[in-house]
Amino acid sequence: MTATPPLFDAAFRERFDALLRWRRDVRHFRHEELPAGELDAILDTARLAPSVGNSQPWRFVRCCSDDLRERLASHVDQQSAAAATAITDPERAASYARLKLHGLREAPEIVAVFSDDDPAAGHRLGRATMRETLRYSTVLAIDHLWLAARVRGVALGWVSILDPAFVTALLDAPPGWSLVALLCLGYPEHETDTPELERRGWQARHPLTILMR
Repeated sequence: MTATPPLFDAAFRERFDALLRWRRDVRHFRHEELPAGELDAILDTARLAPSVGNSQPWRFVRCCSDDLRERLASHVDQQSAAAATAITDPERAASYARLKLHGLREAPEIVAVFSDDDPAAGHRLGRATMRETLRYSTVLAIDHLWLAARVRGVALGWVSILDPAFVTALLDAPPGWSLVALLCLGYPEHETDTPELERRGWQARHPLTILMR
């Protein structure tokens, strides 16, 4: 049975482009809870992502405990301090020290995203020679989650300065789940269409590179 697709006209394409331009990796959150059911709706949209063999390997862990949140924040602070010691250029080190690298203490919602390394769904179709496609699929779900959050006015920050083994053990994830992301979600302190790292002089966007073969 064939369904009639919606019309994605020029006005929609313009708004979609604006959505992508205003999707930011946020570190500064307001202390304001999300409405009841808002996170569930965002996660429900995330599961519409494509996946290899329709395996749907994404697994979400919502971190609700204040103690757990503080242990995660302290761990990331320690990892960030360790990373700073590897920066030898004084000016770059000073710039790094001024960056806010997570919102684990402020964001109202913390969600860890894992990828199931051998899900029953999909019957292993399409990943016999590229097992990493499972994690690629999980990243696509995170992208869907990010956009679903943004259209609701909810910001997302991806925390990556961490030890995956530590976070996996702390969250008591089942065997065979691999950590892909630790996400902060909430309302942003301010809105901008410019990446924070670009605004703070850390790194501007590179021009598009296309190789012709």
